[in-house]
Amino acid sequence: MNWFSRMRGATEPAAAPLAGNALVIDVRSPGEYASGHVQGAINLPLNRLEQEIRHVAPDKSVPVMMYCLSGSRSGGACQLMQQLGYQQVVNGGSVGAVALKLNRPIERA
Repeated sequence: MNWFSRMRGATEPAAAPLAGNALVIDVRSPGEYASGHVQGAINLPLNRLEQEIRHVAPDKSVPVMMYCLSGSRSGGACQLMQQLGYQQVVNGGSVGAVALKLNRPIERA
């Protein structure tokens, strides 16, 4: 079973903890990120994702979990990442859901 299959679980995306080398990316605006983000998450707004992802994640085989406010923008971000050749991308859903799944606190800037 690969990392992506374990992350998806039967019905819930990101049902298992991420591997140690996984990236957590918040695709919300910088203001939304500052209001509360998962500890260790990288802020890469959806409108800059295609231009900047190569700098944040040069290795397309590294596991990546994306999240936003509700899971909608991060779902689109996952599709874009897959089109760009990233192999292990998961939509974590909302900031709160990802914090719970990863057992990480929400930080405010």
